[in-house]
Amino acid sequence: MYGSENNREDSDRTAFRRAEKKYKLYYDNNASFKNKKKKQPKPVDLTEVFDFRSILECHHRNGELPPDVIVLQDKFSSPVFSLQNRPGFYFIPGALSIEKQCDLIRESLTDFPQPPNRTNHNAIYGPIHNLFVAAKQGKVLVEEKSPITSPEPSTDFGCRDGEEWKFTTEKEASLRKCRSVSGSALLRKLRWSTLGLQFDWSNRNYNMSLQHNKIPEALCELAKQLAKPALPAGVEFQPEAAIVNYFASGDTLGGHLDDMEADWSKPIVSLSLGCKAIFLLGGKTREDPPLAMFLRSGDVVLMAGEARECFHGVPRIFTDKENAEIGHLETQLTHEDDLCFLKYIQTSRININIRQVF
Repeated sequence: MYGSENNREDSDRTAFRRAEKKYKLYYDNNASFKNKKKKQPKPVDLTEVFDFRSILECHHRNGELPPDVIVLQDKFSSPVFSLQNRPGFYFIPGALSIEKQCDLIRESLTDFPQPPNRTNHNAIYGPIHNLFVAAKQGKVLVEEKSPITSPEPSTDFGCRDGEEWKFTTEKEASLRKCRSVSGSALLRKLRWSTLGLQFDWSNRNYNMSLQHNKIPEALCELAKQLAKPALPAGVEFQPEAAIVNYFASGDTLGGHLDDMEADWSKPIVSLSLGCKAIFLLGGKTREDPPLAMFLRSGDVVLMAGEARECFHGVPRIFTDKENAEIGHLETQLTHEDDLCFLKYIQTSRININIRQVF
């Protein structure tokens, strides 16, 4: 559903797989001996990548649009683009203000991964509290043996009964003979967190029995407003679940479908934060050639109806200064309390996907 589908049938012969390989980050193995310690990314041909921000600027200047691109201006405060050959797909460039982007980056790193919300770390370490703060303070997560106090089986598969992990100082961790991992390493390996109704990755469904916090009200209201271009007049989007994806340099999101929600007429509302990425929007089979497009911080994508049946993925994020295009975030996150967020987002991308489950 959310991750890469490693299927033998998905060979290099499919159009989607070829596009993924075309834009994926590869390093140049022929670099000179002098530069071997600093890997050099292989150059990528970006001439065929759709750029909705440039399309918006051109449309503002002379009203022109590329073939098959439609602009909607009566349902939203800023132009919304759709594609004639991808019904149900909408792109809103720069929909989020700089202030809102910074607020969501802070929340994505501090609040959204907080238990009972689940992350990819639950399977090994169980619930981890205050990961970002611990990483900032140089704390280390250590394993502690604890008595089994509950007869209920653990829902955090991989974290066995009698094992508990807690943060401590580096000095104290060095004195213990037990498994440990630094908070900064865990933060770098954070790949997803879930808000609202929790998705069970093992059984590929929404597990109503898993404890969870509701999606924050401010994020719900934002999603409701952003979803309007993809809905008939008078129909309201009901945010019930969300997944936050965290990308570092070299990370990808393989081609997949989001097909576990009951009503596909309701959109997935996707918010982009941080470093620029390439998004692939394919067709209903992997054989359909996908359209590549840039996603920048503040852009919003909606996928509803037929677009929900289209394969899509993220083969590349740009973390180099020339291509990341996060200058506006660097200008905004200058306060001393924000420098830790800035350091993270300079080499990362965050994607928040909000869904109506039922």
